[in-house]
Amino acid sequence: MRWFGPHDPVSLFDIRQAGCAGVVTALHQLPVGVVWPVSEIRARQQLIEADNATHAPLHWAVVESLPVHEDIKKGRPSRELYIDHYKASLRNLAACGIRTVCYNFMPVLDWSRTNLRYEMPDGSRALRFVWQDFALFDLCILKRPGAAADYEPAVAEAARQQFAAMSADEVAALTNTVLLGLPGSEEAFELASFQRLLDEYAAIDAAALRENLHYFIQQVAPVAQELGMGLCIHPDDPPYPLLGLPRVVSTAADLAQLFGACDVPANGLTFCTGSLGVRADNDLPAIARRFAARIHFIHLRATKREENPRNFHEADHLTGDVDMYAVVRELVLEEQRRAASGEGAGAIPMRPDHGHQMLDDLKKKTYPGYSAIGRLRGLAELRGLEYGIRRGLAAESPPRARHAEAPQLA
Repeated sequence: MRWFGPHDPVSLFDIRQAGCAGVVTALHQLPVGVVWPVSEIRARQQLIEADNATHAPLHWAVVESLPVHEDIKKGRPSRELYIDHYKASLRNLAACGIRTVCYNFMPVLDWSRTNLRYEMPDGSRALRFVWQDFALFDLCILKRPGAAADYEPAVAEAARQQFAAMSADEVAALTNTVLLGLPGSEEAFELASFQRLLDEYAAIDAAALRENLHYFIQQVAPVAQELGMGLCIHPDDPPYPLLGLPRVVSTAADLAQLFGACDVPANGLTFCTGSLGVRADNDLPAIARRFAARIHFIHLRATKREENPRNFHEADHLTGDVDMYAVVRELVLEEQRRAASGEGAGAIPMRPDHGHQMLDDLKKKTYPGYSAIGRLRGLAELRGLEYGIRRGLAAESPPRARHAEAPQLA
């Protein structure tokens, strides 16, 4: 499970009791772009492992995330310094025995939602994205120059009418939700300075951002390869442009270009079924099959597109628009292929993502999407699904297995 450090309302003992052995965390206290010192990495490891002698052991399994500095995304001359820092951080993590590093290349905002407490039919609360609400923020609160061109006229007009009827508290709540920083953060961007951050991308279109991503990976993936690490990009969330900002890790074609730009196994994917699943044109089982050898880390969650397909919410893990059975089956087959070919133990680290706030957690202050009980429910469901798939594959006669050759990238 993901753990945001000592201030996370979900404790390491909560994670133990969920049956997890691996912890997904990061050094959130360090500014983006600095070298992660060995001393800080080991201190976090010691914190995670402090009770291993007397209780079920935990270890730091995955870094999520080692952030990419904005100057790298913008392709500024200063990116060389930050790329050097990134390489140094990878070396320090490897020296401490950590081999899987997740990152993303989304400009300015990490992930975007418009409602953090959307009530589900059973009374639990989920994360939700509503296109009209986002248009309202963009057109009426932020007032981004040229924003009207990014929305259908009917959506823009409805957003303006909705804004006219909103209270000051409702406007503030939407603003803080859209401008929320990294997952696990309680601090939002300041509205007054946010437009300036967007302006810095005015001359950067999708082609330029993709070129900057490919340049970055061409510098760092060979280092990760030498260190025996998996460097795995997280797809865009949601997987389409927002606020005039391009996004270039949203489709199978995007992934194929990225892996082709630096064709080493370390250049890999965080396979997030929720992010990729927002787009109806993303065939998730096919993506898992095609890029199986590049999947170094897995996020399993299900999103549900609504009547307006640009609207979606986090569904229960085994419902929504994700064919979780087909996806997990492909992942199990890949793990079996790795085990049979001698590629380590074969297991790919996985975490249940974005659980609903439910039961006793409804009375607690939790990080949006990261309450304990909802993720525990998702993990239990996913474990049961995986168990059934493995039993079914074992019972097949003759056993069905994936072709031993690595999937093609193009």
